[in-house]
Amino acid sequence: MLRRTVLAAPLLAMLAASGCGLDREPDLRLMVPNAPGSGYDITARTVATALHAADVHRSIEVFNLPGAGGMVGLQRLVYERGNSGLMMLMGLGLVGAQHTLPVPARLADVTALARLIQEPEIVVVTRDSPLTSLAGLVEAWRADPAALTVGGGSSRGGPDHLAAMLMADAAGIAPPTVGYRQFDGGGALLAAILGKRVAFAVSSLGEYAEQIDAGQLRVLAVTSRSRAVGVDAPTLVEAGLDVVFDNWRGLVAPPGLSAQQTAVLSDMVVQLRASQAWQEALAGHRWTDAYLDGPEFAAFLREQDQSVTRILDGMGLAAPSAAGN
Repeated sequence: MLRRTVLAAPLLAMLAASGCGLDREPDLRLMVPNAPGSGYDITARTVATALHAADVHRSIEVFNLPGAGGMVGLQRLVYERGNSGLMMLMGLGLVGAQHTLPVPARLADVTALARLIQEPEIVVVTRDSPLTSLAGLVEAWRADPAALTVGGGSSRGGPDHLAAMLMADAAGIAPPTVGYRQFDGGGALLAAILGKRVAFAVSSLGEYAEQIDAGQLRVLAVTSRSRAVGVDAPTLVEAGLDVVFDNWRGLVAPPGLSAQQTAVLSDMVVQLRASQAWQEALAGHRWTDAYLDGPEFAAFLREQDQSVTRILDGMGLAAPSAAGN
């Protein structure tokens, strides 16, 4: 071991003198805490592509580490304390998963970098579904809440689950009676929708924009305050349910980073946001710019954690494993 160290020193000196390799852009890994094809996955790969196209960072590896509603990824991020070469794409789903899955890691443990985007959820069916309007869906749902299965790509407390439960509550349906089926991300949920394994689904608009444009899926309503551009569907409020709900996604890094390490990553996100490549991506995916810097995002995460707690507790949906969190 000592001999290897002694030999390495002259080699490093030679590399430094020649400038070979030492000024190479450091590698950066971007973790997606759920399956390929999910909203997190699409956003992460869009971030990496835009950073490369804008010449902000040209060496980014996007990798998936699914499991436990994203909590496996969060646990890995916490274990990587001090590693400034790793970031994780996350969103509201991970906030909810903290409350319902028995994993010790918490978002309060990580370094918040930035909130990036916001987008509405959609209530969607196949093009040949007998449910042709939100009013018809609500009528059938009230008649038998457990039988009219709703699918979502998030775990309990995630955006698809929360939006569905808020809809049920506004429709006078007791949320615990709803037949909600969880799928591992948008890709698995899409297969369930097209395979008629759910009566309807709630998901993020950006995940299914292509299928909507192609006419494979029909949107019955959007959860945003205003109608979504390019989507011929009313808001939930217009359709008679007093619910306004938006999903969001952002970037976090491991705990224990120095101020300088955090500043480097944060500056990279600022450059990403200012790039033409990212602006084009926002328009292409129908995302809304919802940027918050690190301290603002950290405060927002705390507020979201409290909000999810209130919603789950208020609807009688809090899981026993979340008690005391």
